[in-house]
Amino acid sequence: MKMTRTEIEQRVSALAPWFHNLDLDGVATAPDHFLGDYPRSKWKHFAASIPADLSGKSVLDIGCNAGFYSLEMKRRGAARVLGIDFDDAYLDQARFAAEVAELDIAFEKLSVYDVAGLGERFDLVLFMGVLYHLRHPLLALDLIREHVVGDLMVFQSMQRGSRHVAEVKDNHNFWNTALFEEPGFPRLHFIEHRYADDPTNWWVPNRACVEAMLRSSGFTIVGHPEDEVYLCRAAGAPAGEGAVYPARGNGHGAAR
Repeated sequence: MKMTRTEIEQRVSALAPWFHNLDLDGVATAPDHFLGDYPRSKWKHFAASIPADLSGKSVLDIGCNAGFYSLEMKRRGAARVLGIDFDDAYLDQARFAAEVAELDIAFEKLSVYDVAGLGERFDLVLFMGVLYHLRHPLLALDLIREHVVGDLMVFQSMQRGSRHVAEVKDNHNFWNTALFEEPGFPRLHFIEHRYADDPTNWWVPNRACVEAMLRSSGFTIVGHPEDEVYLCRAAGAPAGEGAVYPARGNGHGAAR
């Protein structure tokens, strides 16, 4: 039986606070969001970069939160949509949103570090707004590429610092310290305590770092439709030599 507006409003209130501002039959879940109509305000800038018809396709939404993107993918006709998150409150919100929208979407409690356990590759993987919440971001990217990306990954991360992307050589002299002062050098800022009042914000990359991390984890960037959004395809094993522990060292800054 379809819920009344009053019933929806009561349930939305009971499940608060919401980070995704969803429109549930005319009821906004986060109308006073500090980023505005989020994430719809971001979605509109890259929605056209994802196929309008996902018929027969499978989609994995990693860190689905309240399910905004899961809902959008199902509305585009995806045969299977799975949203995963490690926060029970977000999963409760997502399941309720799917119920109101009358969309068949599966939601599971799962960490990004455990995606291998799904035993499945997906045509489209969404990995948005998650990287900077992880203590081990490169590990997460490696696992996603190795185990669940079947074709395309849509990646997004908050960025701070320079938007310039410098040309970085494959190797540098140990005594060349000036390059670390260049604004366009890949830089991952570490947050020890809180950022934006959120204790789960651990890392904030600049643009050069985002692109370098994606390449190092074995992805090829095939599109950049929005400032923080990248379309990627798996290109093979991680390119970064640091993924392997060599049996040699030059004695300068070597660590095991």
